[in-house]
Amino acid sequence: MIAATNALSERLPPYARSMGMRIDGMLDGSPLLAMDFADRAMGRPGFLHGGVIAGLLEIAAIMALHAELGEEDARIRIKPVNISVEYLRGGITVETFALGEVIRAGRRIANVRAEAWQADRTKPLASCWMNFLLKPKG
Repeated sequence: MIAATNALSERLPPYARSMGMRIDGMLDGSPLLAMDFADRAMGRPGFLHGGVIAGLLEIAAIMALHAELGEEDARIRIKPVNISVEYLRGGITVETFALGEVIRAGRRIANVRAEAWQADRTKPLASCWMNFLLKPKG
């Protein structure tokens, strides 16, 4: 489990690292992303910027898909096709979490849902649906 978390942590893109996102373990077979609040993530005073929330959801979805693909991940290029974000409440100046769930990963298309929350997982800040094109590398 720790090896899987470390391997996935190395796959975090530069944007995720620059925003302070990290993998905080695994939950239900998917990487749990966490992000501490920082001024770089602030929108209106005292609240997270909506773009940061969407970015966290996108990274959670991508990391969940990497985890789902397992060993096959090295042979497949994933390309985001679209994202639909639903904002449910304002994010405040505390740690934020996100988790992706692969709904379906076929031979060519993958559908992933992600949710972000703060103190209470039953009260999400936002959720998203992402669709990916799966293409063989090479």
